Amino acid sequence: MIDELLPDSVVVVETCHDGSADEAFLYPEEEAVVARAVAKRRREFTAVRACARLAMEKLGLPPQPVLPGVRGAPRWPEGLVGSMTHCDGYRGAALARAADVASLGMDAEPHAPLPGGVLESVSLPGERERLTRMATRQPAIHWDRLLFSAKEAVYKAWFPLTGSSLGFEDADIDITADPGQEQQGGFRAVLLVPGPLMEGRRLGHFQGRWIVSQGLIGTAVVVPAPDPTERITASDAAR
Repeated sequence: MIDELLPDSVVVVETCHDGSADEAFLYPEEEAVVARAVAKRRREFTAVRACARLAMEKLGLPPQPVLPGVRGAPRWPEGLVGSMTHCDGYRGAALARAADVASLGMDAEPHAPLPGGVLESVSLPGERERLTRMATRQPAIHWDRLLFSAKEAVYKAWFPLTGSSLGFEDADIDITADPGQEQQGGFRAVLLVPGPLMEGRRLGHFQGRWIVSQGLIGTAVVVPAPDPTERITASDAAR
C-alpha cells in the first residue's frame, strides 16, 4: 500500500497480519525493550522490526537491531534513514540510504472516523474548513483520519531533522485528490514554525502522498537529500 507512495530509492516492506512476528526474532537489546510489554505490544514491536530487517537486506545490508531512541523514534544504522508504522491489520517499514533521502515518515491508520472531539484537538480551523469541502465532494473518504495520519507522517519526517517536537498546530496541511482518483492524492504541509536547515536552506514545507486501500489509510512524506551542487550558506538563506 504505502510502497505506491514512495520513490524507487525507498525500500518498503509491508505485512497485513502478525504472522511475520511468529517467525521473527529479536536481538537481546530489543528483547530488553519489550521484556515487560503486553502480548499485543510485543507482537507489533517484533513484526515491524521483521519488516525493517527485510528492508535492510533488500538494500544489501546485514540485519541489525532497531532500538527506540529519543521520544521513541527508531535509531537506524549509520547511513540509513527510515520510518515504521503499525495499526490493526498493518505493519510496515520504509528504509533508504541517507545519500538519497534526508528523512522520511510513513503512517498507517484504519479507514474510519476519528473518535469524537479528536479532530478539534489535532487540526487548525482552516484545515477543518478544507476537510468539510473535501467531504462534500468525496464523502466516502474519512478525511479527518486522513489528516491525522498526514500529521503523523510529517512529524516522523520532521523529528530526525530537528530532534525537536512538532505540535499538531505547527503544520497547516492541505490535502488534495489526484485528478480522476478518489482513493489517492497528495498533501502539502506548510510549517508554521522555523523549518530544519538543510545545506543552509531552511525548509518551509513538506510534500506528501496518501492512499486509501483495503480498509486502511496510508500516508508518506519524503525529504530528498540536498543536492551538493546547490549548497548555500546560512547567510545566503537569511537574505
